[in-house]
Amino acid sequence: MNNPESNEPDETTTDDVGFDASSEPNPNDDALEAVAGEIGGDNEGPSLEVQLAEANDQILKLHAELENVRKRIRREAEEQIRYASLPLIQGLLEVFDNLRRALEAAETSQSTSGLVEGVQMVAKQFEDTLGKFNCKPIPAKGEAFDPHVHEAISQMPSEEFAAGTVMIEATQGFQLHDRVVRPSQVVVSTGS
Repeated sequence: MNNPESNEPDETTTDDVGFDASSEPNPNDDALEAVAGEIGGDNEGPSLEVQLAEANDQILKLHAELENVRKRIRREAEEQIRYASLPLIQGLLEVFDNLRRALEAAETSQSTSGLVEGVQMVAKQFEDTLGKFNCKPIPAKGEAFDPHVHEAISQMPSEEFAAGTVMIEATQGFQLHDRVVRPSQVVVSTGS
């Protein structure tokens, strides 16, 4: 640009492409020289190719380590799923042992009252074991029929039960937490 008062050019002039032709040093010159030295191999440190190869090796090692961690987590999850029912099986085996003892005692005893009492105790132990694992019986007799937890196998008139009420439980149902394992099979009253 020209100074309007004189025809002499300013100290800082810009040519047509926007290049500053002033004589002030550019602070980026040192950085550019360092990069140019690394590319040209003038620098004493490792070349860019060596650094790139080292970085690639490190990435490959990290990728392999990540894959090993994924495989280990998958293997541990599969093992947990495979053996998740182990505590339940251990509890049921205790019930099974007591049931066998009751049968052995019934074979040597002449009285059936001991057998009935023993089987009742085993049934109670079995129900308690299921309860420890949040498997609870579904209430049925005297309850309003609920198709989510009851399966109607028949309907009958009844003087004792109102219409739509379960009057007989043919098979006891169970639910695990809030999920039905087996619905109760019931006979529903149609009223009088």
